[in-house]
Amino acid sequence: MASIDGAGEGSPALPYSIDQDPGDQGTGEPDGSRPGDLAAWGWDEGWAGAFAPSAAAGLTPARVIAQHRGQWLLAAEKGEASASLTGRFRHEAEIGDLPAVGDWVGCVPSPHDGQARIDATVPRRSAFLRRAAGPRVAAQVVAANVDVLFVATSLNGDLNPRRLERYVVMGRESGAEPVVLLTKADLRDDADARVSRLSGELGIPVVALSARTGQGVDTLARWFGAGRTLALVGSSGVGKSTLLNLLAGEQLMVTREIREDDARGRHTTSHRELFRLPGGALLLDTPGMREIGLWDAAEGIDETFADLVELSARCRFADCSHRLEPGCAIQAAVAAGRLDPGRLKSYRRLSHELAEQPTSVASRREKDRRFGKMVRNVAAESMSRKMYRGRDY
Repeated sequence: MASIDGAGEGSPALPYSIDQDPGDQGTGEPDGSRPGDLAAWGWDEGWAGAFAPSAAAGLTPARVIAQHRGQWLLAAEKGEASASLTGRFRHEAEIGDLPAVGDWVGCVPSPHDGQARIDATVPRRSAFLRRAAGPRVAAQVVAANVDVLFVATSLNGDLNPRRLERYVVMGRESGAEPVVLLTKADLRDDADARVSRLSGELGIPVVALSARTGQGVDTLARWFGAGRTLALVGSSGVGKSTLLNLLAGEQLMVTREIREDDARGRHTTSHRELFRLPGGALLLDTPGMREIGLWDAAEGIDETFADLVELSARCRFADCSHRLEPGCAIQAAVAAGRLDPGRLKSYRRLSHELAEQPTSVASRREKDRRFGKMVRNVAAESMSRKMYRGRDY
């Protein structure tokens, strides 16, 4: 775990943390929770139901809050504990099935309070996946069971709409709600214009903020709630760790200034870790990713490039490649200046990358997607019933 050394110098002082009532001077934990309570890490009735088969097998639940080269740090009912995999699980699991930060797992009770042993993962509600590096075709889980995925990029010279589109495609495919954060807004005078353009193109919320001045940070309050899991993804140096420190009100991650010669920051986060914030929300910080290869993201592409999908329906030919065919609505939009040719190029590149994946990948992900959607619907219905019972007529 990262050490906590107190608030960093120069950080704006917030009167209270996001989602925490100004009059609340307590510990910031969810009501009735203690450090070892699973509810403080997002455990609910839905997870209890999904864990039932593992409970029947004698396993105990825990959540992965950090991972370090073959070792996992868990939050369990008795507190935090390091863990490794059982031999059976390590032998049978595929790369994408191995525990990731955010996962709920089933553990074999450890005699004499020794190291815990993970023997199963609970089916995920959402998973932010990328293609694993190397020649083997496999998925790497960057973050699991995330409710809101914050895609961070800075408003300085590092802003790249094409890279943003790739992150948003993967975010949409994950099952989480993607939100773009344009950090370091204090360095630009055209932040509002860029927010308007990107939100129109991507079709998701875009927020400009500055962790240095506090600008725009209050706008994030709508996504922070007790027990909700949020994740920060993006390239190195875009201000993720600085933002995490601001939201936590403590120096959780060491930060470094951007290099003035190329407007890029130095890598600061070396591993993925899940933090509890004042008010009860959970925030997962991730290292900057140099490679973000797609992993079965057909729906994410269609949603992120909905404008192109709609235009393609107007093409003269159903199998139009949008290159040289007569009557191509997409090429007409480019010629008329209504469509950025760079956006069309990005759509082609991502679609081609996806087409090169084995068909077995899509069938497996579709099964996982249906399960995640079912779980989210059940959770939403349960929340609606609670709200209905609590109304005062």
